[in-house]
Amino acid sequence: MKRIYSLTALLLLAMQLPAWGQQTNSTNRELQEDPADSLQQEIVLDEVLVAAVRAETNSPVTFSNMEAERIRKRNLGQDIPVLMNYLPSVVTTSDAGAGVGYTGIRVRGSDATRVNITINGIPYNDAESQGTFWVNMPDFASSVQNLQLQRGVGTSTNGAGAFGASLNLLTDAVGPEAYAELAASAGSFNTHKATLKFSSGLLSDHFEISGRLSRIASEGYIDRASSDLDSYFLQGAYLDDNTLIKALLFGGHEITYQSWYGFDPAILSAIGVDNNLETNRTFNVAGVQFDAEGNFEGFYENQVDNYKQDHFQLHWSESWSPSLRTNIALHYTRGRGFFEEYVDEWYYTNVFFAPDAGLDFLGQDPVDINGETRTTTDYIRRRWLDNDFYGTVFSAQYRNAGWQFTLGGGWNTYRGDHFGEVIWARNAPEIDRGFRYYEDDSQKDDFNTFLKAETNLSERLRFFADVQYRGVRYQANGNETGLVDDRFNFFNPKTGLTYTLNDKQNLYFSYAVANREPNRNDYENGNPRPERLQDFELGWRYLKAGTSFQVNGYYMRYKDQLVLTGELNDVGAPIRANVGDSYRLGIELDASLPLGNRIQWQPNLALSINRNVDFFFRRDGELRNLGNTEIAFSPGVVAGSRLVYSPGSGWQIAVLNKYVGDQFMSNIEAERSRLEGYSQTDLNLVYTLPAKGGWPELTFTGLVNNLFDARFSSNGFFYTFDDDFSNPGTITTIEGVGYYPQAGIHFLAGVTARF
Repeated sequence: MKRIYSLTALLLLAMQLPAWGQQTNSTNRELQEDPADSLQQEIVLDEVLVAAVRAETNSPVTFSNMEAERIRKRNLGQDIPVLMNYLPSVVTTSDAGAGVGYTGIRVRGSDATRVNITINGIPYNDAESQGTFWVNMPDFASSVQNLQLQRGVGTSTNGAGAFGASLNLLTDAVGPEAYAELAASAGSFNTHKATLKFSSGLLSDHFEISGRLSRIASEGYIDRASSDLDSYFLQGAYLDDNTLIKALLFGGHEITYQSWYGFDPAILSAIGVDNNLETNRTFNVAGVQFDAEGNFEGFYENQVDNYKQDHFQLHWSESWSPSLRTNIALHYTRGRGFFEEYVDEWYYTNVFFAPDAGLDFLGQDPVDINGETRTTTDYIRRRWLDNDFYGTVFSAQYRNAGWQFTLGGGWNTYRGDHFGEVIWARNAPEIDRGFRYYEDDSQKDDFNTFLKAETNLSERLRFFADVQYRGVRYQANGNETGLVDDRFNFFNPKTGLTYTLNDKQNLYFSYAVANREPNRNDYENGNPRPERLQDFELGWRYLKAGTSFQVNGYYMRYKDQLVLTGELNDVGAPIRANVGDSYRLGIELDASLPLGNRIQWQPNLALSINRNVDFFFRRDGELRNLGNTEIAFSPGVVAGSRLVYSPGSGWQIAVLNKYVGDQFMSNIEAERSRLEGYSQTDLNLVYTLPAKGGWPELTFTGLVNNLFDARFSSNGFFYTFDDDFSNPGTITTIEGVGYYPQAGIHFLAGVTARF
């Protein structure tokens, strides 16, 4: 049946031009109004926080917006990537299989380390790994006013360069009216969520205090892939005609049972477990325990990731005149936590083939146990990360005589301590609880400044230019990274033209250059080189009340791109490697189409060719040129559809479909690394009962995920190793593969009361 659903989706989507979601009215407003003329409106004052890094409808940039109203209709506890799943060129995945816990996102085939994330213009990507861990901010979607996803290089922003996309989130606006909101939801896999939100409204016409408390828990689809998540959001604001000052404190605490190892048939076979993905798809190898003879004993119950992260932001936005407005922000992020794991002597020695169980790995000498010399041991360790991230970002916008200038930038510093503790060991009498078997540290300093200029060259032709300088210094000291002290100086120019055909449509073209530095994992895996990208974008937009079309083509040419190899490191993080030349060529279509008075159709379709040029690979001991090969994790077809029916009387019914085509999990096009395409359909029901007679407004929400119970894996891994033992004198390349199965049909339902 999966192939039938997939074919149906393709036939439907081939007839479509994709969607901008529900933001048609706000997009038209952008065309008609000058934000500088509307600065006294609370919502526009809030938007000043992100104005320097956001694109507008007349910008030569490819982007999609999502407003809080659309987010709220599906926000029942799943992470932001899952809520964004139906945007163009977006592919999402969930380690636990049901959208709660560790989730990931790829845009145009680029993974999360290459998607620049900012919150109110402040970088959120981890400075060292460059990844984005939404699990550290559970239910953050409940505090998001709107978000913008720019595909490609986009406009200059703060943080690491965007090599596939940039995502900017704007948190809740200042609200003039006081309110309280209680939300609760529950569903499959014992998933439940509770949220409390409030706002004081404007006090004395100038002050507002608002906040949120959330708790989410789930057992997960994958065995023991539980999540125990808490988060908070607190905001204080001062507002007058020309000034907005905001202080924000938000964060979260997550405890998740590890599920990042995936389903590896070879590992399961080695430990005597059914390795058939179809019959044992929820098996989780994390925490596995054996006796000295290799007999399975069970699982370690506290094989968890335990991490806390707190964020502080202080923003001051000022309108000095109708022509000049500024924004400056200070920020500080404090993160600390560990993941705990049982290192099983037999498993690490005989199956995992890792040195971790060796006493010498812990810096200990062999020990004599009852007359037997032991060189390995079972033990429990905690691998800690304790870090601080702080800095400032700033921007100034000036408009005069047809010109608009934006000067912006930021300075940010990261300090990270990495250390490992042993809290119990079987055969290591010299080790006390809390013994540190490694201590590493790292530091990263990042400064950037950019200048953007826009002007009308004629009545219909608008010119855009954007130049950015970014300086980075990264220092690390560790057994895996060695001694690193690298400095980078990047110059990132961008330019483009927008031609207005009439008041409903325009054409745009842009050319942008982006450079970015390697991350910590890249250093651990060799001597990486920085990457360079040249991005060409050509598009057409059509906007009319209730209707929108966008068609764009892109060509992204890379030098020394750090592509995913398909392999994972020992903590489940994807491994990347430089390739010489590579490119991504594609076309994206999205639309929002009214089908009568009550139905809105929002389809999108992305078709792409993603290639490594003259890719070399060592197979069976011989270096071979494989020619042009597909880039790993880059499906050639990604399509989405959102069909919304509003029968009236507070009802809304939405059918959402996602199709992701076949993709390789390697760069060598090995057939075993092929991840089959899949189609997923969700059903979303919303009913709102207006406030009446002292009763609050009540909104009832239902979500059926994977309505047709499709069995698929949205992510996986692939690895190779050379076997020179089976046939002495020869080298044979062995392949291995693993998967992250996603849940079949499952449900969530919730109610929200707004007072």
